Amino acid sequence: MELTAVLTSAEEGGYVALNPETGTTSQGETIEEAIANLTEATALYLSEFPLSAPSHPLITMFSVPAHA
Repeated sequence: MELTAVLTSAEEGGYVALNPETGTTSQGETIEEAIANLTEATALYLSEFPLSAPSHPLITMFSVPAHA
């Protein structure tokens, strides 16, 4: 099953990884570690709460005013 991983830099270093289809999150010092940890967390989540028909989210970017 292919799922989505969204990675952002963590303030304290490393990366935070999010799977939007399930809402699971994890972190790691490297991109590879963050994805591996997210894979494990998501697999555990799916063992309890299987997805009936997984669909990929639409991921895009948007802007807000600098003074928001």
